[in-house]
Parts: sequence; structure tokens; C-alpha cells
Amino acid sequence: MFTGIIETTARVVKIEKEDTNYHFTLEVPFGGELAIDQSMAHDGCCLTVVRVDKAARQYVVTAMDETMLKTNLSTWKVGAEVNVERSMRMDGRFDGHIVQGHVDQTARCTRVVDDHGSWRFYFEYEYSAAKKNITVPKGSISINGVSLTVVDSEPGMFSVAIIPYTYQVTNFHNFRPGTVVNIEFDVFGKYVQRLLEQYMEAGK
Repeated sequence: MFTGIIETTARVVKIEKEDTNYHFTLEVPFGGELAIDQSMAHDGCCLTVVRVDKAARQYVVTAMDETMLKTNLSTWKVGAEVNVERSMRMDGRFDGHIVQGHVDQTARCTRVVDDHGSWRFYFEYEYSAAKKNITVPKGSISINGVSLTVVDSEPGMFSVAIIPYTYQVTNFHNFRPGTVVNIEFDVFGKYVQRLLEQYMEAGK
């Protein structure tokens, strides 16, 4: 489990394809502290560390075909900047919101507005009968693993406000109209939605 508070960004240094799997080698400042089997969120997607080179501060994670299809990992290139967060410690403050690292779907940045001291980012995502994920004003959303508060909200569209610190420390400073990002909707909202669907089905 994660909090959505990004520790730093990692850099993709190598991408290898093996059958339907992709092996990503990344470099990160705390690479020397990592261990095999450790879970880490990469742009909000939970991946397992399978190899570590402590001297080079590099590690390898593997993504299978299902992950590549449902996330933005297929857009990663060598040199890409990736938001990373190690799994939550149980002896510290819970500063973000519950982020499982299970990406629900991708969204596309449609507009970036400079608010003279902060930035407003607008996103669109597929909303359909099959994908009923929704946002609500002042609700929580995870974008590339970053815990954020929803500002504007409509079916298939939402916006978030980004302060300078978040803009600089995460890969938000690379977002442009057309950038594809990973989104994870609030887990409590998903449970409430599912319970309401079951209630409505039972009442038919």
C-alpha cells in the first residue's frame, strides 16, 4: 500500500523485451537501499524489484503484457522520468490517501493552465457503462502515483491544482497536452459505487 506522496523520480536507463514481458532498468538516488522482492509504485503502478545493482543505484522491475496494456508504461523510453514511492511504513504519518498501486486506467492531459504561482491540469479519461469510474469535487485521485485533490469534476473529465513543490519534485513538470498518465480512483469511492450497484440490482 502507498500514500501517494512521491519520494523522488527515477530515470529509465534500459528497456528489454522478453516474450510478452518488459524488463525496465531504472536509476534512483536510494537505489543502494533497495532489496529484491520489494514493492514500489512507478507512476502509480505497483511493480516488484527483481534485481538490484547497489553500486550503480539501479534496479530492475518486470511488467507483463496486461500491465503494459492498462498503464502508460508502454510510453516509457530510455531517459524517461518516473515518479517512485516505496511502500508505506506503518510507523509514520499518513500524509496522502490510500493508494493501492493498482492502476484503474489511463487518462490524457488536455490542458495546462498557469495560475501564477500554481498550475491547473485538466485530464480526460474513458467513461462508459463498462468503466464507471468517477471523480467528485474535493475527492481524492492518484495521477502517476501522486495523491491529489480533485478540483473540477465531470464524467470523463477532471482537473487538479499543482503547487510549485509538487511540480518540481514529480514528473508533472513534463506534462503537456497529450501526455498519457496512470490514474487510480479513490478506493472508498469504488466500494461505495459497487455497493450502490448491488443495492439497485437487488431492488429490481
